[in-house]
Amino acid sequence: MRWLFGARRLRELGVLGMNRRNAACILDHNPRALFPLVDDKLRLQALCGSIGVPTPAVYATVTTHSRLRNLEKCLAGHADFVIKPNRGSAGRGILVVIGRDGDKFLRHNNELWSAEQVRQHVSDILSGMYSLGGRPDAAIIQQRVHLHSAFESIAYKGIPDVRVVLYRDEPAMAMLRLPTRASNGRANLHQGGIGAGVDLATGRTYHAVQRNRFVERHPDTGVPVVGMQVPHWNEVLEMSARVAAAVGLGYIGVDIVIDAEHGPMLLEANARPGLAIQIANAQGLTPRLAAIDAGKHLRDRRPEVGATKPEKKPVLIPDRQAA
Repeated sequence: MRWLFGARRLRELGVLGMNRRNAACILDHNPRALFPLVDDKLRLQALCGSIGVPTPAVYATVTTHSRLRNLEKCLAGHADFVIKPNRGSAGRGILVVIGRDGDKFLRHNNELWSAEQVRQHVSDILSGMYSLGGRPDAAIIQQRVHLHSAFESIAYKGIPDVRVVLYRDEPAMAMLRLPTRASNGRANLHQGGIGAGVDLATGRTYHAVQRNRFVERHPDTGVPVVGMQVPHWNEVLEMSARVAAAVGLGYIGVDIVIDAEHGPMLLEANARPGLAIQIANAQGLTPRLAAIDAGKHLRDRRPEVGATKPEKKPVLIPDRQAA
């Protein structure tokens, strides 16, 4: 019966569990017919273009294996770029190239890949190796986002992003995801990245975790990750709300990157956002969703009392979904 008391305690803390998320948030507020819009990155980018939300530029798309013979022409003229699956999830299948060394391609982790290795990776994408449900997919060759100066000391060989969870078009919770050596330079919590809860009112981080344990400093740089100001914060929230309203989903995760030159840009959206954002914030989502139902605007509130001084111990909120 120990599990029963654990579940009861999580409910008392306002933690949104997977079953309740699926039943009360996704089933009630997310029409299934709208899922393909966020699962398809090219369709979402087209929508963002129509509402004036910036996204990384698409250099080319590869939709069939027969087009692989022209891959080098597609990459010509681009010293750095990103190749990603159109219907991928959880950051799987993303290849980041930061430069060239002769006829080799330099990855973000300093590995050198040949043109044949890049071609094979695109072939894997087309075959559906990284897509939702393993279905055949398309590969997107896209502009690489450049690291904003505000993140230089708290990011390891990668680009941080901001995840905003919105409920009924209102921001409910946000976190800054930071790449680390453990995550191989990816801003992914389940691979060892850092999740830092962000105060909706100020855009400042006030709690952070790595592998569900509280951290104050970046493990690779030693720089504090708590108390960091996310640049362009009001623009990030406004952009997130605009995307949520245009997509039409009542419960959605919106991921935004901040480019050094162009500022906030939409990375992707998720109709089934994971629950690890609660760990990053050391708070449950349930009270925040209830507050939005009651007509309150959470971005006007400060973090709850005690949230700025979390205990340095494991945060036991289970989540098997990708962050």
